[in-house]
Amino acid sequence: MGSASQANLLLQKQLKDLCKRPVDGFSAGLVDDSNIYEWSVTIIGPPDTLYDGGYFNAIMSFPPNYPNSPPTVRFTSEMWHPNVYSNGKVCISILHPPGEDPNGYELASERWTPVHTVESILLSIISMLSSPNDESPANIDAAKEWRDKKDEFKKKVSRCVRRSQEMF
Repeated sequence: MGSASQANLLLQKQLKDLCKRPVDGFSAGLVDDSNIYEWSVTIIGPPDTLYDGGYFNAIMSFPPNYPNSPPTVRFTSEMWHPNVYSNGKVCISILHPPGEDPNGYELASERWTPVHTVESILLSIISMLSSPNDESPANIDAAKEWRDKKDEFKKKVSRCVRRSQEMF
C-alpha cells in the first residue's frame, strides 16, 4: 500500500474518532469533503489565559506521506503570539520535520514523530497558547512584547480575541 493511501486511511480514522469522541478545546473537520488532506479547525482559547474566550480558526494541511512528515498548521484568524508567524503559521517543535535540528535548538525527540495525531497536535497548540516559548520565537515582535511590554501584548491579544468572537 502506498504512503498516500496509508495517509488517507489514517486521516479518515482520526477524523472519525474525533467525530465520535470530541475533545474539549477544539473542533475539527474537513475544509472540503473531497480532500482528506486539508482540515479546518477551531481552537477555543484556553481558560484562564489571555486567549480565553477566543475562537481561533486554522487550516491543517497534511502531506501525502503523513504520518512520516508533519502537517502544517496556519491560523486564518488574527493571532498575536511569539510562536505564530505573521502569516499565521504555527511554529512548535512537534511540527518540525523529524530528525536532528540543523540549528541545534531542539532535540530530535522534541520534533515530529509519526505517533502524533491531529488530537495531540491541537492539544500542543492549546498548550502553546497557554505558555508561549519566547526562547526561539517565530514572531520576534510578539516575543519582545511578551517579555518586556506585557500590557501592550495583552491589548493586542484582547483585540484578537474580540475579533475572533465577532467572526464566530
